[in-house]
Amino acid sequence: MRPHLSHARRFPPLAALTVALVLTAALIVLMAPRASAATLDPVPSFGADPGNLAMHEYVPDGLPTGAPLVVLLHGCAQSASDYHHHSGWAEQAEASGIALVYAEQNTSNNPTRCFNWFEPADVARDSGEARSIRSMVEYAIAEHGVDAERVYVSGLSAGGAMAAELLASYPDVFAGGSIVAGVPVGCATGMLDAFTCMNPGKNRTAEQWGDRVRAKIPEGAELPRVAVWHGTADTVVAPANGEASVAQWANAGGLSTTPDAIEELPGSTTASYYGGGSDDASLAHFSVVGLGHGTPVDPATGCGSEGAYFLDSVCSTGYTAQFWGIAGGVEPTDPPTEEPTPEPTEGPGEPPTEEPTDPPAGECVTANNYVHVDEGRAVHRAGFAYAVGSDDSLGLWTMAITTSLTETSPGHWEHTVDGC
Repeated sequence: MRPHLSHARRFPPLAALTVALVLTAALIVLMAPRASAATLDPVPSFGADPGNLAMHEYVPDGLPTGAPLVVLLHGCAQSASDYHHHSGWAEQAEASGIALVYAEQNTSNNPTRCFNWFEPADVARDSGEARSIRSMVEYAIAEHGVDAERVYVSGLSAGGAMAAELLASYPDVFAGGSIVAGVPVGCATGMLDAFTCMNPGKNRTAEQWGDRVRAKIPEGAELPRVAVWHGTADTVVAPANGEASVAQWANAGGLSTTPDAIEELPGSTTASYYGGGSDDASLAHFSVVGLGHGTPVDPATGCGSEGAYFLDSVCSTGYTAQFWGIAGGVEPTDPPTEEPTPEPTEGPGEPPTEEPTDPPAGECVTANNYVHVDEGRAVHRAGFAYAVGSDDSLGLWTMAITTSLTETSPGHWEHTVDGC
């Protein structure tokens, strides 16, 4: 049993309510309905648990040995179930072959179920809540044979702040992470200090922020691949925190704070990459114009669902998995090929065989997204398929999703929602 909280760790009613309000955490996918029988299951015993956390896991059916693992951290007043059913990670796990672990906070630790990212004893390596989460990773590796070199962590708000702390404490455990509406590493050392960190944020230089990471990382460890997500209209955790997190990890990694590449994504999202382009950068900043406090999702196309602090905008889950390089955790296979049709022979007096022509305008074709791309009706971009001409989103580039496209004019294809 974890000792009772000290007076300093307890929250008076008003403060508890305030913390709940200000820390609550909160790609166009068109996912096909999942046939998997996998469920979100509690794990009663997972090893050392000095942080008194709960563990839940989601393991897709038939998950191969050596699959990636993603650890997910909810926001205040949320649960593992909330995050699983709204964030889009369940769909991504099924589509890409990823095991999921959810750490869940207990009210005995924090009345509003915030992870205690501002308590030094809970974020230090092998201490408190940080050690409990590491135990969950060790359990998943031993129990499900996931790849110890492809373990990632993502969280929202208080969970995002904790994810940042874990990346600095355990760069040898986590190959990458995603900080969604969170704060930089080492920003606060107590609950009251946390409020200043969140809004308006603390004013430090990139080097000063980088020092907070360098003070935590084990000697000789390589830095993880970090994605930072933040909305420009976040009034709970100020957008300046996203910029500070980018400056922090850029400085810690010896990178320029000027991006090497910039890409415009759906949902008024700008992706800035540091240390390379979108395929090989070690740091990415995803800034969503007009987004408030929450996880960006795209429920209309199957990427999560809208809810408290799950905001309809862009599929942050899909782009994060793509950035980490695990969106294709189960690579699509080549589509089955048909038996070749014998070439017709040209007898005396027979006209020469004509080459096949493009389908006439108005034709509707139903196929999986892999085939649409392969046959030129769609293009593959960042792990997703988009119709040629209209740029309509078809969802993940995979054989598991079947869509219909209509050629409304030569070379211009549009998604036919109701099918052919």
